[in-house]
Amino acid sequence: MRPSAILVYAVLIAGVLAVALLATTVGAAGIPLPRLAAALGFNIGHADPALLARDELVLWSIRIPRIAVAGMIGGLLALSGAIMQGLFRNPLADPALVGVSSGGAFAAASAIVISDSAWGASFRFLQFELLPVAAFAGSLITTTILYKIASREGRTSVAIFLLAGLAIAAIANAGIGLLVFVADDRQLRDITFWLLGSLSGATWPKAGVVAPVALLALLAIPLIARGLDVLVLGEAEAFHTGIDVERLKKISIVLISAMTGVAVSICGVVGFVGIVVPHLLRIVIGPGHRMLLPASVFLGAILLILADTVARVLAAPAEVPIGILTAVLGAPFFLFILLRQRALIGS
Repeated sequence: MRPSAILVYAVLIAGVLAVALLATTVGAAGIPLPRLAAALGFNIGHADPALLARDELVLWSIRIPRIAVAGMIGGLLALSGAIMQGLFRNPLADPALVGVSSGGAFAAASAIVISDSAWGASFRFLQFELLPVAAFAGSLITTTILYKIASREGRTSVAIFLLAGLAIAAIANAGIGLLVFVADDRQLRDITFWLLGSLSGATWPKAGVVAPVALLALLAIPLIARGLDVLVLGEAEAFHTGIDVERLKKISIVLISAMTGVAVSICGVVGFVGIVVPHLLRIVIGPGHRMLLPASVFLGAILLILADTVARVLAAPAEVPIGILTAVLGAPFFLFILLRQRALIGS
């Protein structure tokens, strides 16, 4: 028996609030709950003015924007994985696994090197705006190529899809390796940031970059959810039920590219969120996309906020790259999925 939608969303929203509260209180500069209330503007008891000023600075300038960025990016990565799995009718699809994130990272790394060179000096002032655009373009090109290779006559080959994704990721990683070779020390540090993944640079302006994409993705969910449900039967069958399959594919590809691109541009390559979250939710709420897609946003936010909190406290005052943590947690889960699929085929 599946739980009701109200119960599922209530638990997920409570989970987001709980991990956000945890993230605000722990870290190299911890803020206990009584001081947290004072820093948020609630006059509870007597607060030390020096501590209050320090807590307000940490909370509003560093911690809250970081939590906001982590929540939005986690939701976007999980949603992009759920949409990609529905579009390709492949439960193993994930932007990081099939090269979409690598394509975005390669484009972003190229923007870093070019804009910091003598040739790119004329548009260096656009570097902040250039990174999201470059990452989006790289993700869009990668997703389109992948779809063209894997699809033929309305059918998508799982084997070709995975192999093409591995090949595209290898090409993108080779390009990143070349950029690492020609980069100077400062550029090399920035490129390493994209490869390992980190939210240490999260700020309010960066949250402002992510927010429009997150809003667009949420508004698009009702437009594509039913189509993805019917697409499971095949493109021809979906067409005969009245679904505009080509429009659905175009919207989905642009959404996947935009969500992955903006995530890569802000925090680098963070893998396995897009494959872990949809699978966990399908076990609980089933495969229907009308519930799966919005639920993925909430659970993705929970997962990445929690992972970022662990990354901040595990080796405080230093930070563990968040991409390493998600890989350590996600890779065993991915192997579990493969073994489960093999068992189902064998039975």
